[in-house]
Amino acid sequence: MNIETVQNTLAYTRNCVHPECVVCSPANARGLHLKFKVNGDGSVKAAFQCDEIFEGYPGMMHGGVISSILDGAMGNCMFAHGRATVTVEMTTRFRHPVVIGKQATVSARITRVSHPLYLLESEIIQDGKVKATAIGKYYDQPKLIDSNR
Repeated sequence: MNIETVQNTLAYTRNCVHPECVVCSPANARGLHLKFKVNGDGSVKAAFQCDEIFEGYPGMMHGGVISSILDGAMGNCMFAHGRATVTVEMTTRFRHPVVIGKQATVSARITRVSHPLYLLESEIIQDGKVKATAIGKYYDQPKLIDSNR
């Protein structure tokens, strides 16, 4: 697998079908602007700052924002594989608070394919500790790509 080619596939697919995404689009002025990078195993990863604007309880990132980041990572993993998918089911587990004012990393990988369904896993790590995980089912929507070409 050529990482540069896969990274270009991710960028093209994301820009084609997700141009204003609150999690990953650089064009969304109020978004998180996560920059996903493809790993050699086909997974994706992005570092992000846990800014106070995303606070829920004092000193902790809001659970809805955490879930959005986990979902965005899984979606970008699908983009890296040239697939436009929609989330059909997602289960999030909050293991420890994601602390405001620190950097964290989110990653996602495909764990099973039963086309047109894909099963993915995602996790947020902060200070070397898994803070939140998610498992998601994603449904392939090739028409999303075709309609934007």
